[in-house]
Amino acid sequence: MASERAVRARLQRAGQEHLLRFCAELAPGPRAALLAELGALEPEALREHCRRAAAACAHPPGPPPDLAARLRPLPPECVGSASRCDPETRLLWEEEGFRQIALNKVAVLLLAGGQGTRLGVTYPKGMYQVGLPSQKSLYQLQAERIQRVEQLAGERHGTRCTIPWYIMTSEFTLGPTATFFQEHDFFHLDPNNVIMFEQRMLPAVNFDGRAILEQKHKVAMAPDGNGGLYCALSDHQILEDMERRGVEFVHVYCVDNILVRLADPVFIGFCVLRGADCGAKVSPPPAPALPRPLPPSVPGPPGHAPPPSPTPVHLAPPRSASPRPSSPPPVRLAPPLLPAPPPVCRAPPRQPSQPRPWPQVVEKAYPEEPVGVVCQVDGVPQVVEYSEVSPETAQLRGPDGHLLYSLGNICNHFFTRGFLQMVSSEFEPLLKPHVAVKKVPYVDEEGNPVKPIKPNGIKMEKFVFDVFPFAKSFVAFEVSREEEFSPLKNAASDARDNPAMTRRALLMQHYRWALQAGAHFLDACGARLPELPSLPDGTEPPAICEISPLVSYAGEGLEMYLQGREFRSPFILDENQARALQA
Repeated sequence: MASERAVRARLQRAGQEHLLRFCAELAPGPRAALLAELGALEPEALREHCRRAAAACAHPPGPPPDLAARLRPLPPECVGSASRCDPETRLLWEEEGFRQIALNKVAVLLLAGGQGTRLGVTYPKGMYQVGLPSQKSLYQLQAERIQRVEQLAGERHGTRCTIPWYIMTSEFTLGPTATFFQEHDFFHLDPNNVIMFEQRMLPAVNFDGRAILEQKHKVAMAPDGNGGLYCALSDHQILEDMERRGVEFVHVYCVDNILVRLADPVFIGFCVLRGADCGAKVSPPPAPALPRPLPPSVPGPPGHAPPPSPTPVHLAPPRSASPRPSSPPPVRLAPPLLPAPPPVCRAPPRQPSQPRPWPQVVEKAYPEEPVGVVCQVDGVPQVVEYSEVSPETAQLRGPDGHLLYSLGNICNHFFTRGFLQMVSSEFEPLLKPHVAVKKVPYVDEEGNPVKPIKPNGIKMEKFVFDVFPFAKSFVAFEVSREEEFSPLKNAASDARDNPAMTRRALLMQHYRWALQAGAHFLDACGARLPELPSLPDGTEPPAICEISPLVSYAGEGLEMYLQGREFRSPFILDENQARALQA
């Protein structure tokens, strides 16, 4: 461990010596922890980080004055659709996706570094239960979808296959997530195929460019955003692990979408056959409506307190952040990458000739919906944040009456491993950090803890979609919002994206699947309930029906259990119920 004198000298070079102002009064344990934390910070990187944070925060908010003139929708040839293609083409995409999965060339990568603060909980969001009859968490739903799509691909191609699950966590979420998976036996996945790794942490900075002390012995640190993925891939040798496993295609998604289709064969196959290197999904908008409040008995894992940090579970080898570098362990190199497929929707020439990203997008529900817009700026594909689009531009409509800038980014992407390698090794330093002004707890000049009532600090984040401008072949893939996008972001008291909305979205989806498979539902008196496959947003389905992902991934194969049968609400179709219905 570095001495106090050495740490002080490094902080003087960074202009951050104030971080040691309480060092002399600390007990040996907290003092050692503080010196270890500060000693890992690279002085030049820390100085630049604090300078950039203060400078970026000083810029006036809102869109750049010339953005509207530089903005263009994606060309039609760059946008595919899951719903508007002919059945034969969709089947072709699906079969190619299953083929790649059966060849063990597909992995999924979960972005799970954020805490559930907006949700009102202190544990990772993936542990949350939205109140389903089965009481399954987001993590469990996702794990079971992986198992089901592996099963479907294996049955089609007569083989056993594996979809590795990479989970990017943070200092805040790694311990609780690893413990949660251990307590639930990894939801019956092979632990060797669940790889957790940490993203970097960066100091929070006040408006004067000074790093913030959260406690006398601890700097206020925050994850570096989901765009921290690209450094984390290098830090923990994740791409090398993928290469050893033979993975060529990676589905990257955020933890909070309860409807996410992990390793979606249609999406994977579409991207592969089109020669894409990154993808994003879009869908028709629902009518905005206020949801009903969630009953107070529903939220969160019942009685589940945030668990303590566990013994690591198949964790990637640790390395810390740039301001906290360290040397990774050596790894065995895998064979060379495959050649790139032909490009689609070219952007201006870039240096390497490797495949590019393809994101999933949904059509914005309304012009002011707080999701980024997938579009072109200066002819290059990228995501423009909703806050950067002027109200006038957001309201523009095309000849068909639809919003001109309607392709809403939902953080659901396809990448080739070659593209991820290129970004991580060459382009990551070019990614522009984004400013997030937050309320950051701190200690005052007397060392008293303070919880601010208004924003007082700056957290610098990078976004996973910041790599789109580097793509040679970029396309968006349109999907149904009601089938594929319902994010859990806010507490029950909020009007949108709350537990009630996400729960309702999943149960409404399963109710539609059951009706399509020929099921009928009865009320408590045995009378048939009306069959209403389409309802206004915010309306509860006439019957409560939950279908386990282990039984059906996307509504397939349900006729053998449900055709012509009547069920009382609530009805849970899990594996045991499915076997009973087949008996």
